[in-house]
Amino acid sequence: MALIAPRVAGALPAEDAQKLRQALDGGTDITVFVDGTVHRLPPLARDAVVDLLARFSRGEAVTVSSVEEMLTTSQAAELAGISHTYLRNMTDRGEIPVEYRGTHRRIRLAAIMAWLDGQKKKQAAAERAGNATEDGPEPGTGRK
Repeated sequence: MALIAPRVAGALPAEDAQKLRQALDGGTDITVFVDGTVHRLPPLARDAVVDLLARFSRGEAVTVSSVEEMLTTSQAAELAGISHTYLRNMTDRGEIPVEYRGTHRRIRLAAIMAWLDGQKKKQAAAERAGNATEDGPEPGTGRK
């Protein structure tokens, strides 16, 4: 994948992670200082910073990198965690929009992120439906 200058940061010590988790719980004001000057981040940047901090607060190691806006199918598949062939088939079916540069397919980063978001929502809905089924009667029997 065309990651630009990736940077890996190890997990925070448990005590530091706990302090960060407590600071983030219920907090809505994230202030960024650069050389003593306060900067208000646009929503997308703020959300990325909060996500980064939340991952650190859970004791996770984090990799920060940049991704190009237009991806090859291999790059998009790696980002999505799926096979190159599966992604190509989805573009053939029109499930993920694709642009051609000559004979080469290019996929917008936003299209992959939207697909991933859709997958998360489907999974959450399936889990909610599964929990409702577990709590309710067995289908067709009226029994638990």
